[in-house]
Amino acid sequence: MTDCAIIGVGLTRFGKQLEASLQTLAGESIEMALRDAGIERDEIDTVFVANTVSAVTTGQVAIVGQVALGGSGIDGVPVYNVDNACAGSSTAVNLATHALRAGAAEVVLVVGVEKLYAADRATTYRGLNGAADLEWATSTGTDLERESVFVKEVYAERLRDYQAQRELDPRTLAFIAVKNRRHAAANPIAQYRDPLTVEEVLAARPVAPPITALMCSPIADGASAAIVVSERRGRRDPRAIWIRGSAVSMGSPPPRPKSTIARVAARAYDEAGVRPVDVDVAEVHDATAFSELLAYEELGLCEPGEGAALVARGSTTIGGEIPVNPSGGLESRGHPLAATGIAQLAELTAQLRGEAGDRQVPSASVGVAETAGGFAGGDSAAVAVIVLGNNPR
Repeated sequence: MTDCAIIGVGLTRFGKQLEASLQTLAGESIEMALRDAGIERDEIDTVFVANTVSAVTTGQVAIVGQVALGGSGIDGVPVYNVDNACAGSSTAVNLATHALRAGAAEVVLVVGVEKLYAADRATTYRGLNGAADLEWATSTGTDLERESVFVKEVYAERLRDYQAQRELDPRTLAFIAVKNRRHAAANPIAQYRDPLTVEEVLAARPVAPPITALMCSPIADGASAAIVVSERRGRRDPRAIWIRGSAVSMGSPPPRPKSTIARVAARAYDEAGVRPVDVDVAEVHDATAFSELLAYEELGLCEPGEGAALVARGSTTIGGEIPVNPSGGLESRGHPLAATGIAQLAELTAQLRGEAGDRQVPSASVGVAETAGGFAGGDSAAVAVIVLGNNPR
């Protein structure tokens, strides 16, 4: 199997950008990615664009990719629109690797773009909750125009299942939120950078106790872009970061012998030729602080049930043995759904290049990104795990 490489990345600031269009946001991230890669627009031969909720929040029901590319100077190439909820742009990167390995492309642009903010909050919640099986979501009794069914039902149930097997101090979850905010302080484009204390996190508005609002990712507008190239092209670029393993899967209904994230991660690690112990830095889908803790265990960064101990040792903080979410994660960097996966890869790319500045993880050579999107059939609808390295396999 041939390798693929990331040679350029671009990110907008995440947050409330009501006046910015899909085209404006995407164009900004694309321009940065092209500049980072040092290539011209006419070198791109294929484009994948991920988006989740624009049909609801903007009314752009279809051809989001073609609309987002308007004014970018990129035309006359195939454009593929991808929807896999929060795992959208991670999935698009996975599809890009298939095209490159098949020889159907040489230089691929992958974009994630999202407009979550709307004139009224109800529209935003309809978009968010539309990433779940609506028949199931409606049956839960959640007010789908005022509450997130993911936090109220999905994440809350997973947390209850976890607590049924072992004790979990709410302060552990609060510390994860505080840690991510501390990391975000060193990230100039993070949505929230002001410091937090454990006490402030615990005292915040309860959402699904013990989960509070400050343990959850905020909504955001934003875009991300990556230039992914063939092995032949990547070997010409000394700053190339290699996609060593990439796996995507839908979830499985319970009972299941192993979590979907653990199963997908095993495939990605196997393809990459690494083990969890080889990972130097991770970006995970911390839609809630508990989601991050669970990801430690599902990705094999610690043994099952040892996530809290990892937090207590400070292992997941920059300077610890396995820093997680040095970007600030979804909780503080922001979470514009389909743009998140590439945002994670952009952070890992900076880390593996040694270009992350004050949030640099020393000597990082292998990174893993995990995103999970949507909910259907009693499990995450889409899970993506991508392993990056600063050397090919």
